[in-house]
Formats: sequence, structure tokens, C-alpha cells
Amino acid sequence: MPVPDFLDSNVLLYAYDASAPSKQCVAQELVRKAVAGELIISSQVLAEFATTLLHRLKPPAVPADLILILDALAPIRIINTDGELVRRAVEAHEQYGVHFYDGMILAAAERGECSRIWSEDLNAGQQYFGVTVTNPFL
Repeated sequence: MPVPDFLDSNVLLYAYDASAPSKQCVAQELVRKAVAGELIISSQVLAEFATTLLHRLKPPAVPADLILILDALAPIRIINTDGELVRRAVEAHEQYGVHFYDGMILAAAERGECSRIWSEDLNAGQQYFGVTVTNPFL
């Protein structure tokens, strides 16, 4: 089985945000790959996605619509958060100077044995714990 890539929450959000059509198109293709098993996410990514759609998107998502979206995303493999992942996120914070929640992303991608993280928020081209960040919108 090929090494999966990791999809950060910012990219997942663009797939459902029509305010940036060019980014939406790229993000939707990555989400299709995730549903097909080529990319993975973490429980944190899914939670950030849901809370952003419910509370920050204008207009906010209707809960019933969000449930349908979450059902559509259900085939995506999820790395769950546990104590060891939190510990590794603290190590990422110490080693790379990243925000704790970015460290959670890095730790989840490492646990998933990913070769790449698709993210607009992390430093494109940088390696963290052997995982390279790629900005899909550049």
C-alpha cells in the first residue's frame, strides 16, 4: 500500500468554501483522494472543520447539512488523539517552535506514516518529523 498524505483542516475547509473558487477546486480534488483512501486526517482536523463550518463560516452551516457532509467524509482514515499524540505535539512545539495544535497535526501525520502534509498554514517545503509540508495552492 502506498504511503498516504495528510490533509490539514485549512485545505478541507476550502473544499466547502465557495468564496475562493480556485482554491475550492484544488481542495475538492484532495478531498476526493482522501475519500478514496489516498489521504488521511486526524480527529483534530475533523473537529476544526466542523467547528469552523458551524461557527465561523458566513453564513454558518446548518447542523443537518454538516452531518451529511461528515457522513460523506466518513470513509477517510482518521488518526485519533491520545496521550502519546499530545506528548509528541509538545515535542514538536519544543523542536520546531510550532503552535501546539500545529504540533498535533505534525504528530498525527507522523503516526500515520505520511510522506506529506497538504497545508496552507505550515511552512511549505519544511520537513517536520520526516514529513514534508506542501501548499497545494502555490
